[in-house]
Amino acid sequence: IMKIYANYGFNDFILCLGYKGDVIKAYFYNYEMLNSDFTIDIGKKQIETYSKHSEESWKVTLVDTGDDSLKGSRLKQIEKYIDGQTFMVTYGDGVADLNISDLIAAHNKFGKIATVTGVKPPSRFGELQINQDSVCEFKEKPQASKGIINGGFFVFNRGIFDYLSLDKNCDLERGPLSKLANDSQLSLYNHSGQWACMDTYRDMVYLNRLWQDNQAFWKVWDK
Repeated sequence: IMKIYANYGFNDFILCLGYKGDVIKAYFYNYEMLNSDFTIDIGKKQIETYSKHSEESWKVTLVDTGDDSLKGSRLKQIEKYIDGQTFMVTYGDGVADLNISDLIAAHNKFGKIATVTGVKPPSRFGELQINQDSVCEFKEKPQASKGIINGGFFVFNRGIFDYLSLDKNCDLERGPLSKLANDSQLSLYNHSGQWACMDTYRDMVYLNRLWQDNQAFWKVWDK
């Protein structure tokens, strides 16, 4: 997910940590070692690293926002770390071949506090096109032909913080986004490309298979 943003030049990240936050902190603290080859001179206690990654320009702020906090509360807690008037937010389980630059441009054009990316979710099951008793076409997990859902890629102005609270029960969708919509401050960016989320074990198996087969549509940084 972070590499999708970095592909469009957005390298400053804030991670809202909760359950297993210590594991995520340890990963980024040891990022250079975990993602590079290195030589260690044990006697001299010196390490020479041979970088194998392209994340040298990344800045990652890791913030403990509580194990039980809902998304609105987590977002409110990182307000002090947000620079500027416009920033982006996404969940930790959704991937897409989304053009982030186009999303930002659309948000600026709309001129509202918030922009949500609308997507057509993939079908949970294979789709059959039939003609009487014959199957004409079989598609595995095609994009849904109808219905737009929240794809989880947002752009916000700082005005969003007026809709949030530090209360751990402050959600993002139930309350803040609904109120923004009622106030005519929520716009839609329609993403016509591919999107998927990892909500279940079945999703994990499917997305891992795409990655292993070189068919990961969200791998925009390697095209």
